[in-house]
Amino acid sequence: MKLAKHPKTMLVIVAEALLEEDLIRDASQRGAQGWTVSEVHGASRDGVREGAWEADRTIELRLVCDEAVADAIAAHVLQAYAAHYAVAMYFVPVTVLRPERF
Repeated sequence: MKLAKHPKTMLVIVAEALLEEDLIRDASQRGAQGWTVSEVHGASRDGVREGAWEADRTIELRLVCDEAVADAIAAHVLQAYAAHYAVAMYFVPVTVLRPERF
């Protein structure tokens, strides 16, 4: 059986956990139809975020959507949050089987 595959973009946002509700709301308002959130910890040139206390928690928000939607969300996050919060973002090309879900 040949599968019908469809290209999409996954936007991954790694940010301070206190932004979770705002990021999900903002992504939904810009066309994201679903999301996945994980609690993560790690390090960057800015230091270590171990998640040992509430204000040090970090999330990874993954959104699979059309490229234009991913771009709109990323642009908004850069404008609204990146200057004042620990935020990292990257794009990953993905292929999905049921595009109506994304």
